[in-house]
Amino acid sequence: MVDRPLTLMAVHAHPDDEATGTGGVLARYAAEGIRTVLVTCTDGACGDGPGGVKPGELGHDPAAVAEVRKAELEASCRVLKVSDLELLGYGDSGMMGWAQNEAPGSFWTTPVPEAAARLAELMREYQPDVVVTYDENGFYGHPDHIQAHRITMEAVKATGIPAKVYWTTAPRSMFAEFGRIMRELGADWDEPEGAAENDESGESGSGNEMPPFGLPDDEISTWVDVSKFGVPKFEALAAHASQSENIFFLNLGQERFTQLMGVETFVRVQDSTGVALPEDDLFAGLR
Repeated sequence: MVDRPLTLMAVHAHPDDEATGTGGVLARYAAEGIRTVLVTCTDGACGDGPGGVKPGELGHDPAAVAEVRKAELEASCRVLKVSDLELLGYGDSGMMGWAQNEAPGSFWTTPVPEAAARLAELMREYQPDVVVTYDENGFYGHPDHIQAHRITMEAVKATGIPAKVYWTTAPRSMFAEFGRIMRELGADWDEPEGAAENDESGESGSGNEMPPFGLPDDEISTWVDVSKFGVPKFEALAAHASQSENIFFLNLGQERFTQLMGVETFVRVQDSTGVALPEDDLFAGLR
């Protein structure tokens, strides 16, 4: 460990995913001198176009959307002081059940061993001590999130490099408070715990039954205080201005946003340190 920096690798599906669930840890650990590597798997081409136009609607140009989102991602990384950004460049698969799921080059249709081999090469290059990605349901059932989980766990297995592996999650106790604030701001909000069929935006999903969002508090292994980094996390999210689904977070304002989003939570699924749980540091036992 003396001849290389401690390294965090976060594997995310789309531009903007890095800011919501891991913006705080990316900013915090960068400030602590830890190398932060962000791997973004898709081009985000199924995101909103100008004026919020959706894929398949008049005026939605997937290539143009991808270019805008790449620039936004780079801006977000500058705010969070991410050391290294790696783009796998797969096509955005859209929400579960969309035609884009089966489009040539989509992440969802890419064989897991093929994509995992590319990610494994990045793990060999960067030698991450800690790897963060989604759970097996991709947190809310998005095909690209599920695929990111699959290739990450395959790459971890193939390389045996990271000492610790985490999946992002959210405490169920947070949802009631979040819903109260959203309603106070005049936003429509269905509490996810009681609406397992909904995606994280509150829109109806494909009809496939999904497990509830997040976890009971006592099942969360790792609670990381990132409240001192609320401003860069907020600004990183704001960098993705083309995506309308981010607006309600930004409407909280920096102070309330930090209060609500000032702790990031994870489930530790692999560990070679033996550090007792619960823990408050992804690098506990490594420094």
